[in-house]
Amino acid sequence: MPGLSVIIPCLNEAEALPLVLAPLQGMREAGHEVILVDGGSTDGSTGLAFSLVDRVLTAERGRAAQMNAGAALASGEAFWFLHADTLVPVNAADSVVRAMAGGATWGRFDVRLDAPGAAFRIIEWCMNQRSRLTGIATGDQALFVRRDAFEAVGGFPLIPLMEDVALSGALRRQGRPYCSAVRVRTSARRWERFGVLPTVLQMWQLRYRFWRGDNPQELARLYRQGPR
Repeated sequence: MPGLSVIIPCLNEAEALPLVLAPLQGMREAGHEVILVDGGSTDGSTGLAFSLVDRVLTAERGRAAQMNAGAALASGEAFWFLHADTLVPVNAADSVVRAMAGGATWGRFDVRLDAPGAAFRIIEWCMNQRSRLTGIATGDQALFVRRDAFEAVGGFPLIPLMEDVALSGALRRQGRPYCSAVRVRTSARRWERFGVLPTVLQMWQLRYRFWRGDNPQELARLYRQGPR
């Protein structure tokens, strides 16, 4: 059974962290590790996390840099990258361990958005099916990967947006992802803030421009700005 290191990048997410970390305590008892990588929080996030994780690190701000920093100091044979606003079922780690033990190189979970309504059920269904068809996953889907595969592709590229999509593209050349039907719950706040259709259209546009080779810095600026 491969040792597993959960790596969580965070920035000013003190309110969400206890909920995110609580389901991971069983896997810590089973001998796996949880690493929190802070990008410069000012809200006391790291103080809240100390008793619920095995290591707290500080790294340059940015998910790619933070996750790479966690992986560099992790002890596990496999890495599981969780966003700090993604909640996992208490048995989700078992799914990762089984997938790795069964020969999976990398994989991801199905996602459920934390908002009611038919529109959000359609969005999450489309996200999950698209990922199955394309072999590309996003960070919201709780990516996991064997250490050797992660190191072979050089980890996450140090770009401010789409680092998860870029990593997936590199890993896909080693093999298709293991797609777990277990659902992790992630935030729908962007869709709620900007509207479902404008947000979907912007994400399609940004992804197309990323694959076209546009500057990730500019794409990140547009993403922060929101759909217009």
